[in-house]
Amino acid sequence: MDLIIGSHVSFKNKEQLVGSVREALSYGENTFMFYTGAPQNTSRAEIDDNLTREAHELMKKNNINPVNVIVHAPYIINLANNGTNYDFAIKFLKEEINRVQKLGMKYLVLHPGSHVGLGINLGIENIINALNFVLTKDTNVIICLETMAGKGSEVGSKFTELKKIIDGVIFSDKVMVCMDTCHLNDAGYDISNFDKVLEEFEEIIGLDKLACIHINDSKNEMGSHKDRHDNFGIGKIGFDKLLDVIYNEKLDGIPKILETPYIGVNDDDKERIYPPYKFEIEMIKNKKFDEGFLDKIRTYYK
Repeated sequence: MDLIIGSHVSFKNKEQLVGSVREALSYGENTFMFYTGAPQNTSRAEIDDNLTREAHELMKKNNINPVNVIVHAPYIINLANNGTNYDFAIKFLKEEINRVQKLGMKYLVLHPGSHVGLGINLGIENIINALNFVLTKDTNVIICLETMAGKGSEVGSKFTELKKIIDGVIFSDKVMVCMDTCHLNDAGYDISNFDKVLEEFEEIIGLDKLACIHINDSKNEMGSHKDRHDNFGIGKIGFDKLLDVIYNEKLDGIPKILETPYIGVNDDDKERIYPPYKFEIEMIKNKKFDEGFLDKIRTYYK
């Protein structure tokens, strides 16, 4: 099986994409995901073309295909509510798409948004209208709508909702889906029977529309609608079920991205400072759970 595995990595002003590639390589990854700036605000540094070229050379040298690299749009973009920030969200998404194109990437993961009391149908309509404004026949970036946990008034916790959005977009060939295992679990999809989940996705949307998968454990029981990620194998989903998702033959060649939380100096420490990805990816590649991997992470980074 062609295992394409990576994690969320940083994108800092000084090194930009070069730093992202180096971080991914330090974790033993052959893909990665990044934000082009802080996910919670609009601050964005100008893309340095020289750093971008250097990063692509480094990816080529290390057999990382840019097609498999994922960019994530900031959380502050909400297309589901057409209130005072609606025009800003559309404008900012257009700017992000331009940045993704300039960086030479193809996929931009987007949270569909929250309708904030408008109702699911109007929320979906707002998302469709925004995407129809943003996407043109010349857009070279694919928007990947992320499956959501259904927290609050989130749109996209059901495959049928994502299907309605895709069907309403004029250039629907430029819209795909990013699954998230934590979100699926919290939305009520049974990861222990993932083949059935894929069958439902195939029937409603089509597996040809699945661009990538976020691989996260969940701190919550199935159907909780809470969206709290946990480290690989220690949450309510569990190691074997997540491994079954990663190595499912129907998902061969699809990038899998870890967004599991950083860990603290001890289990009760709320400050998260150590990235877990190097050790989680080792377990994934070895297909064996290491009960002491959290302590190994702490020892490694001290």
